[in-house]
Amino acid sequence: MDFLNAMGGTAGGFFGAVIPFLFVLTVVVFVHEMGHFLVGRWCGVGVHAFSLGFGPELFGFNDRRGTRWKLCAIPLGGYVKFHGDVNGASIPDPEAIARMSPQERATSFPTQPVAKRAAIVAAGPVANFLLAILLFAGAIWLAGRYELPARVSSVEPGSVAAQAGFQPGDVITAIDGQKIGDFNAMYRTVTGSAGTPLTFTVERGDQPITIQATPATYEEKTPFGRHRIGRLGIRSPAGSEARLVRYGALDSLDLGVRETYFVVERTFSYLSKLATGRESADQLSGPIGIARVSGEVAKTGGVGGLVGLIALLSVSIGLLNLFPVPLLDGGHLLFYAFEVIRGRPLSERAQEIGFRIGLALVLMLMLFAAWNDILNLGASWRNT
Repeated sequence: MDFLNAMGGTAGGFFGAVIPFLFVLTVVVFVHEMGHFLVGRWCGVGVHAFSLGFGPELFGFNDRRGTRWKLCAIPLGGYVKFHGDVNGASIPDPEAIARMSPQERATSFPTQPVAKRAAIVAAGPVANFLLAILLFAGAIWLAGRYELPARVSSVEPGSVAAQAGFQPGDVITAIDGQKIGDFNAMYRTVTGSAGTPLTFTVERGDQPITIQATPATYEEKTPFGRHRIGRLGIRSPAGSEARLVRYGALDSLDLGVRETYFVVERTFSYLSKLATGRESADQLSGPIGIARVSGEVAKTGGVGGLVGLIALLSVSIGLLNLFPVPLLDGGHLLFYAFEVIRGRPLSERAQEIGFRIGLALVLMLMLFAAWNDILNLGASWRNT
């Protein structure tokens, strides 16, 4: 009986993670590919296929312009195949282009001016950023935000905050010259600044003072594994002091932009620390980790939590695709930059080598992220 219960719980956990994961990933991928598709159509380029997923087609249909819309068996991405491409990675097909009539060449992706090709390629990541902004803004506009005053309720003895001179009742108004509106804004700045000296502007009574402090590095357990954050050792006011703040449409949109920028800035901060050895690569996560998080968010945060996860993942995928790695959108943009500088495209051989290197890098990153996911999954099972 215990074995059957365990198996039932495992199956329930599996489906409870997979279904939210597929929902989150499908939305993000659909918006990304739709960005490519819409700008491609706007530029007059023919589209052979719009695919969600890879591998064998499960079902699909043709629209009146001949584009095949399809859902495929491996739901880990998608692609738009333009006229003149070998595949969905926008690798040109020189032989097919050579056989085209002038009318066909006019609707072929590889024969378009470099500005149009760059716009079509960049449209995917741009669509992801716009989706994140709209989701963040929409959530704030509809539900508002609970905000706590940025006041120090208590200071842990022996902590960084105690050594720096923080006192209960201090109100933090700015960090490094940037205005702090509530405790959450202060918390996010501190947690993302482990080992980085910060200058706090504090109101103590009626007297403004300045305090220098360097957040200590602290490991926090998250669904993605162990995460290194900064910590001062100050406590927030009681939750009863939180107030619901409503924002208008324009203010919500501004906050949506700020939230999206925050995710981008933190991503670059992590990568720079990773390059200098101040962060560990064990925080990189792949589909397994995202599936785990999707299941946990769906269980504890409901629809609102999934919307926030979609926005976060959309920023991450948009940013990842802009990295200058051949095979990704950023790699295509890099090739186009060389084309503008040289006055002609890179040779077919050079592009082929670049795509092979890009494929190897992407596969290595996927394998490394999957290995991290397996280690984190094993650690979570041992702790349960």
